[in-house]
Amino acid sequence: MAISTTISDSSEHLHSTFASRYVRDPLPKFKMPERSIPKEAAFQIISDELMLDGNPRLNLASFVTTWMEEECDKLIMASVNKNYVDMDEYPVTTELQNRCVNMIAHLFNAPVGENETAIGVGTVGSSEAIMLAGLAFKRKWQQKRKSEGKPYDKPNIVTGANVQVCWEKFARYFEVELKEVKLREGYYVMDPVKAVEMVDENTICVAAILGSTLTGEFEDVKLLNELLTEKNKETGWGTPIHVDAASGGFIAPFLYPDLKWDFRLPLVKSINVSGHKYGLVYAGVGWVVWRTKDDLPEELIFHINYLGSDQPTFTLNFSKGSSQIIAQYYQFIRLGFEVIFITIIIPCKFWVCLQSCMIEFWLCRVTRTS
Repeated sequence: MAISTTISDSSEHLHSTFASRYVRDPLPKFKMPERSIPKEAAFQIISDELMLDGNPRLNLASFVTTWMEEECDKLIMASVNKNYVDMDEYPVTTELQNRCVNMIAHLFNAPVGENETAIGVGTVGSSEAIMLAGLAFKRKWQQKRKSEGKPYDKPNIVTGANVQVCWEKFARYFEVELKEVKLREGYYVMDPVKAVEMVDENTICVAAILGSTLTGEFEDVKLLNELLTEKNKETGWGTPIHVDAASGGFIAPFLYPDLKWDFRLPLVKSINVSGHKYGLVYAGVGWVVWRTKDDLPEELIFHINYLGSDQPTFTLNFSKGSSQIIAQYYQFIRLGFEVIFITIIIPCKFWVCLQSCMIEFWLCRVTRTS
């Protein structure tokens, strides 16, 4: 949540000109009013204030979906009162989340057998997903160092300087040194060669970005995998890769199916993706999936039983609304893999703008001219 920067002047009041006779007296802004007011008056006051917000339908720059079909809106409103964490009370919602995880894992070519279940979890966005993935890498690295009798107090992670702020948050919150590959003129993504050079025995993983916030570019995960494989052979470190596919995870499989960036590369152990960026779902949903069960340390999974039977959970928060997960599942089965065919012919220099603005369609086929 954002830190409040409003000056709390207890003497400042809210004056409502158009509400009703019940609020002719001003309401305090930063203290609870002494008496209640009718629900209609409260609604009118808040509605009037919210008119000063921007129009979401005109918002093409904040990485969210601002429109959904009426049927999905109805599903969202029907489930807005469900607390997702109560799996015993809402088992179907839990099942829909598991289906989404498996769909995404298969989309990213995870090695999931016919009778196996993919390993992953829904989150409130890619930021939480990255925190969880980073914690898994840190714990795996610590376990390995302990077993070898080596120090495990100075972990680091290698990224490009173009990473989103959530990576800096992860490093600071969980005491991991952030080693950034500097960008250079004309090359605004992480250089795989320099990234591998920065890897040392304390590196818990290298984070590659599939869809840079700065330019929309995909980093060369395939080359990174090749270079890191060679270094791992020389050193025996076994440094893995995480792919931050927040912006590109729901783009690459449809536009560039032959591009190898996902679990087809052996060192890619986890991938995060934002459902509310290209998945046509309102803000508040992300996903992280792991290559195999072994890549998620069991000790990070908490088993709770005070809401009923045993419920495994691996999230930073506890309570969470169910609406966005249901909306994501709606779009998966509604759109499928190749249901919408759209041809867009645009100059190359506008391609980055198009990706960054999140044009609200599930693009399955795009034609681009230079």
